[in-house]
Amino acid sequence: MKLIVELKIIMKNFFMLFLLSLLLQGCANYDYPSQVVLGENIIEFKGESLAGEATSIPQVFSGRNTLLLFGYVHKSQFDIDRWLIGLDQTNTQVAAYEIPTIKGMIPQMFSTVFDDAMREGIPKEIWQGVITVYKDGEKVQKYTGNIKPKNARVLLINAQGEVTHFYDRGFSVEALNALRDKL
Repeated sequence: MKLIVELKIIMKNFFMLFLLSLLLQGCANYDYPSQVVLGENIIEFKGESLAGEATSIPQVFSGRNTLLLFGYVHKSQFDIDRWLIGLDQTNTQVAAYEIPTIKGMIPQMFSTVFDDAMREGIPKEIWQGVITVYKDGEKVQKYTGNIKPKNARVLLINAQGEVTHFYDRGFSVEALNALRDKL
């Protein structure tokens, strides 16, 4: 009987340590500088559109210029929206995709909850233009950098998947014009 009680205590302590380690991992914040190199191919990663389509990047975009707007925290949506409005107001012709990218095991566990919350605020007809990345989230953040996470990462790839433009300092008209010059 004493052995069973001791095993229960050990298992309870193990479970509490495991849970604590998961929580700490989810709360850990690592700042990565950008590794993007203009003229080189974008890294490969996988995501899923809010419409439920599995997506391999950059393969899905081959054959056309594509603008990827990465967001790492909820507040980066403000910056992404400014980019999208600027592109629309200037009648910039480019396929643009929002790429919410979240790293960590805990967000992966709740990805359905996060995606459902996004679907509530985004019209169904543009769900294909929003590709969420969870499993490869840290890989993408290491690549594009995640210092100042409220700023969108604006990355333009050409038809061959090469990065032709990258910007991560927040929306400005000057930055929009520089992107338009690259197109």
